[in-house]
Amino acid sequence: MEFIKTYTAKDEHIDFQNIMDGLYYPFYMEWCRHDYIKEVLGFNFEEEARNGVNMVLSKYTLQFVRSLKKGDEFQVTCQLLLDKSNKTVLHFKQTIMLNNKVVTKAVFSGTCVKAGGGRPFLPENLLQKLTGAPEWDGEL
Repeated sequence: MEFIKTYTAKDEHIDFQNIMDGLYYPFYMEWCRHDYIKEVLGFNFEEEARNGVNMVLSKYTLQFVRSLKKGDEFQVTCQLLLDKSNKTVLHFKQTIMLNNKVVTKAVFSGTCVKAGGGRPFLPENLLQKLTGAPEWDGEL
């Protein structure tokens, strides 16, 4: 299932070239991804952290295709993908789209860890929501 949120490029994110600074693209993706994780997967970051479970990123790959400009209204997508070989890793394939054209595409990978340390894992309440999710093919 693809999850979509709409945003507008904030003035303070625009650099001297009149395009969005590359630093901010992952932030918009994070906002969308966190909403997806909370709204669709039912994982509340704050509540889980109070219970000693932290969801963390382990890596991400991002490719810029076009630039956003001041005032652009764009969509950010998020799709959950499972890892083929590591059952404790989740991948979130994301794009930023402007006028139905890809601006940026990325895959963010993460897992959960106990606040006190230990091996990566996925909590049972999250595992129940993953049934039937497609596997990541390694492509952006």
